[in-house]
Amino acid sequence: MAERSHAPEAVEEPLRQEVTNATDLEDVNEKLEEKDDDSEGAEAKAGSSPQNGDNKQDPEKLGEHDKYEITEDDCQGELGFHFSNKKKWYILTVIFIVQVSMNFNTSLYGNAVGGISEEFHVSKQAARVGAALFLILYAFGCELWAPWSEEFGRWPILQLSLGLVNIMQIPVAIAPNFGTILAFRSLGGLSSAGGSVTLGMIADMWESDEQQYAVAFVVFSSVGGSVLGPIVGGFVETFLPWRWNIWIQLIFGGAIQLVHFFTVPETRTTIMMNKIAKRRRKNENANVWGPDELVPFSERFSVKEVLETWIRPFKMFVTEPIVLVLSLLSGFSDALIFMFIQSFSLVYEQWHFSTISVGLAFIPIGIGYLIAWALFIPAIRRNIKEREANPDSEKAQYESRLWFLLYTAPCLPIGLIGFAWTIQGPPLHWIGSMIFAAIIGIANYAIYMATIDYMICAYGPFSASATGGNGWSRDFLAGVLTVPATPFFTNIGKSSGKNLEYACTILFCIALVLVLAVYAIYYYGPVLRKRSQFAQKLAAKKEEGGGRRVSVEDVAAYGRRGSAYCLHHSRDLDVLTSAFSGEHSVGVERRKSQASAKAAQAASRPGAGERKYSQQLRTFGEPRVTPRGTPRGTPHASRANSLVLNPGKAQ
Repeated sequence: MAERSHAPEAVEEPLRQEVTNATDLEDVNEKLEEKDDDSEGAEAKAGSSPQNGDNKQDPEKLGEHDKYEITEDDCQGELGFHFSNKKKWYILTVIFIVQVSMNFNTSLYGNAVGGISEEFHVSKQAARVGAALFLILYAFGCELWAPWSEEFGRWPILQLSLGLVNIMQIPVAIAPNFGTILAFRSLGGLSSAGGSVTLGMIADMWESDEQQYAVAFVVFSSVGGSVLGPIVGGFVETFLPWRWNIWIQLIFGGAIQLVHFFTVPETRTTIMMNKIAKRRRKNENANVWGPDELVPFSERFSVKEVLETWIRPFKMFVTEPIVLVLSLLSGFSDALIFMFIQSFSLVYEQWHFSTISVGLAFIPIGIGYLIAWALFIPAIRRNIKEREANPDSEKAQYESRLWFLLYTAPCLPIGLIGFAWTIQGPPLHWIGSMIFAAIIGIANYAIYMATIDYMICAYGPFSASATGGNGWSRDFLAGVLTVPATPFFTNIGKSSGKNLEYACTILFCIALVLVLAVYAIYYYGPVLRKRSQFAQKLAAKKEEGGGRRVSVEDVAAYGRRGSAYCLHHSRDLDVLTSAFSGEHSVGVERRKSQASAKAAQAASRPGAGERKYSQQLRTFGEPRVTPRGTPRGTPHASRANSLVLNPGKAQ
């Protein structure tokens, strides 16, 4: 049957009636059917074939045979993106402390090693296994928790994670034997959600081009928590039994869990939409349903999709040169901090530092983090201006995010070689080594921040897996190198008496090679991305969209039909009518046969790679669709104005 053209007048009159409930929807449908009958009668008189008439299907009725999925445009004023700045930054501050507590758990244990060794009659090397196991399992735990926060929401998953970690502290604190410590430290690491959830919350509340400031804030919490442990631990080890290192972790974790429980709301977009839809059905009798309400639980939790999501970060780590190199650099710089935790006592005993003084020696690294964070603020501002000025330049949109790293990454080898040859003990002053430790801190922060930012942009909808590989590398390498750190600093070049210097010089050589790779990626990034199957999927989708970055603004081009509830909330019916009569007219979509509608939707539905950063941390596997065919699993949709109120936006 030939597709009919509907002029604005054909749909204007029925839509003059305000649609607020099911009764109004039925009235509108009756008027629409009358218009359709008139049009069909005119076509029949004009000589339309009987065959076409036989194939005609009944028009789709609003609210009679269908459940309408609420869209983000229908309720954008109620989502996390529209929280006030004060509320956003309060939530992020609580999440900052949550992240600090998780990383605090990884490092404070180091000050319990002596007490554990003495009480359970194991070597200090054996006692350090508890720290290593926590970090290694923490690396895998972050990857395992991430998908569940996309399906069930950030709030319950973070509460569950914090609760489990806190519970696991108790058996460690009252452990009757060394095996209990190792077992529950392992479970505690596996229970830690880490940055996988906290970074997702940023994407729930900030626009894609405004997220860098928030990411920089959370990155500081991640690295800062690691140095807070030994600073506090020095006092605990001096004045309290070793078990208090564990009790303090529990007190800190329990306190911030309570703050999070009572003051932080859910921010996950799809979960909020589910609640909004339920509230509107209850209060306004609106025929709208949340995205998760229209998909059976069994379909949302396919074993295949779960496995694909869990495997993808490791696959990208091995097969993607960009991910591999940047993750190794990031992981190596973070592992240095945990190696320092084990080796600082060897270094500063040459100056006869007390246990408290050794802990305070980590303050310069924290100062380095603060300096790097402060320096990144103007660097982010510069990057935003460059991207706005050069929207069609790949270099500006991608590799420019590594520009500041070109100047800060060399701080890693510089700091290491400087540290190596200022730790020889008296007559050299100890302040020299601390200055170079601060320089290493600058590098560690800058590497983590810049690599995360670049991967998010370069890998589009696969950025969750790319950054997951980065985070996994940091925690895994830190855990693996925790145990051999002390023998490494003790035995390398021991006969010469320069064991500390030679050990740090070896680390300098490794860092130098990895940092040189940053320059290679900066200058040859476009070539590497063209060889990447993941980056090429994103590029292909952008090319299909005329070179534009695909966002919610392109939804109309996909043929997504608006929620019926949107009719009630459109205040300008003339604009609404105009929107219906355009190329992407919802009215036309409503009148198409079911077969042609399904064909159009299948051909135009967005696939992998068509989301801006704010939609990257998607759910399991590729983006799925609801029974209505509309995309689901878009956890962090980049906010666009309502398509109905701005019909020209997607043109």
